[in-house]
Amino acid sequence: MKIVVLEGSPNRRGSSDLLAEAFIQGAEQAGHTVAVIDAAHADVHPCTGCVRCGYEGPCVQKDDMERFRRQILDADMLVFVTPLYYYGMSAQLKTLVDRFCAINSSITRKHMKSALLSAAWNADSWTFEALEAHYRTLVRYLQLEDVGMVLGRGCGTPAMTARSPYPDQARALGRSLGRA
Repeated sequence: MKIVVLEGSPNRRGSSDLLAEAFIQGAEQAGHTVAVIDAAHADVHPCTGCVRCGYEGPCVQKDDMERFRRQILDADMLVFVTPLYYYGMSAQLKTLVDRFCAINSSITRKHMKSALLSAAWNADSWTFEALEAHYRTLVRYLQLEDVGMVLGRGCGTPAMTARSPYPDQARALGRSLGRA
């Protein structure tokens, strides 16, 4: 299976990146091919809502999304990775997701698998409610098949995350995809 990890953290080597690395290890151990799109450090402009793409591209903006489009559409699975910023996904990941406007139908027709990996400083039981709701809405709208979430509560620093059970959970999620 071809997996694309959509990395939305502006902090390289941060907590959500640790979860992504663990997931990638597990998925590669199971024989899957994994590519990473670093949305936070790419040249991806916000969707302007001009709809010149006709909801099926190409987008009039000429940025890294042109290259990412093919990677996303060639994938069998999308993994959304984000730190929890004010109870939602990072602006960097949201900018990339908003650009799905030009490929909605193509994504929907593929019936891809998906997963969510996130890390938050907050450890309250309700910490991820808004992010989970947004992710579940994307899954429903894009007709994705959710295969799981790893939601790292109390992961305020990479050291805290490394000592937590969440990297092992992310690795196990990657391995759980079965042999390629």
